[in-house]
Amino acid sequence: QVQLVESGGGLVQPGGSLRLSCAASGIIFSIYVMGWYRQAPGKQRELVAAITSSRSTNYADSVKGRFTISRDNAKNLIYLQMDNLKPEDTALHYCNAYRESIKREYDYWGQGTQVTVSS
Repeated sequence: QVQLVESGGGLVQPGGSLRLSCAASGIIFSIYVMGWYRQAPGKQRELVAAITSSRSTNYADSVKGRFTISRDNAKNLIYLQMDNLKPEDTALHYCNAYRESIKREYDYWGQGTQVTVSS
């Protein structure tokens, strides 16, 4: 059974920092593209950052220079270091694991962790 469990969300003031973690189990973690997505009320889910098995990274323009994604293949963990947080970063943040094979896609989601940026 595949499980992705996020942690680290919370309430922070503008300009503050948070570090999200996602623990994966039930998959061969090292071969998956791992990502963080977020969804604010009334908006579509959007990609925040992703990291491939070779540790190439991709970021949404809105978070470049402020957020850093990383992975620890030995511990089956990914992280999202979020600095200089803004009110518009407020959203439910989800962990995602994705890979493709010849026959199918493998696409797994966590339950999400809430990030609220407010003074």
